[in-house]
Amino acid sequence: MSDGYFDEEIASTYDDDHSMSAPDVVDPVVDFLAGLTGAGRSLEFGVGTGRIAIPLLERGMAVAGIDLSNAMVSKLRAKPGGESIPVTIGDFATTRVDGEFDLVYLVYNTIMNLDSQVRQVACFRNASAHLRPGGCFVIEVMVPEIRGLAPDNTRHVWELSESHWGIDEYEVATQRVTSHHLKITQGRTQRFSMPFRYVWPAELDLMAELAGMRLRERWGSWRRDPFTDDSTFHVSVWEKPAGGGSDEQQ
Repeated sequence: MSDGYFDEEIASTYDDDHSMSAPDVVDPVVDFLAGLTGAGRSLEFGVGTGRIAIPLLERGMAVAGIDLSNAMVSKLRAKPGGESIPVTIGDFATTRVDGEFDLVYLVYNTIMNLDSQVRQVACFRNASAHLRPGGCFVIEVMVPEIRGLAPDNTRHVWELSESHWGIDEYEVATQRVTSHHLKITQGRTQRFSMPFRYVWPAELDLMAELAGMRLRERWGSWRRDPFTDDSTFHVSVWEKPAGGGSDEQQ
C-alpha cells in the first residue's frame, strides 16, 4: 500500500514544524479531547507520528489509530509509548477496527486529505460506525480562505518565512485546493504539492446528519473561544445520539 503524499521524506521532518508540535499548540488539543472522554477509548483518524495520540496515552487514555502512511507510523513507533498504540494501516474513510469508541477525532485539516465529497461523507459514516451511542466525533479544520481572494486571484500565500513558503491554489467550482510548499530544514530543501478538498461548516453538519450524528458544539479554537465570522478555523463536535441514530441513514 502506498504512503500517499506522506512518504519517508515528508515523515522525516514532519515533527520539526513547531506550529504543530510545540507544547502550547498540542496541550490545548489534548486538554479538549481528554475533557470529552475522560478515561474512555479514543480512535484517531490520520494518527500520523502520534503528535496527539501519544500525549493522550500519557493522560491514561486508551488510544488507537488509523493511517495510510507506513512512514509516518514508523515515526510514531520510534517514540516512547508509541509501540503501545495499536495502529491499522489503511484509508480512514473506510478502514474499520474492532470495538466501539467513546471518541473519534481528526485534527489539523486532515478531513481535507479526502479529496472528494463522497469520501468525506464516507469518513463521517465510518466515524459513526466506530462510536458507541453517546460518543463524539471531533474535527479541526480551517474555514476556507477564499473570502479574502480577489475575483481574478486563485492563490493565497499563507506563509512566507525564511524556512517555509506556503501557497494554496483554489478551484472554486470543484472545492479543490492544491497546497504548495517549499521547506528548508537543516540545510535541506523540500518542494512538494498536495491536493485537498475544502469544506464548509454547514456542509460538515449535513455529512454528520447523513451519518446519524448531530452537532453538539463548535468553537473557534481548542480553548473554546467563540466561533465567529472572523474565525479562521473551527473545532466541531458531533454526537451519536445515545437513544439511536444510525450510520446507515440515507
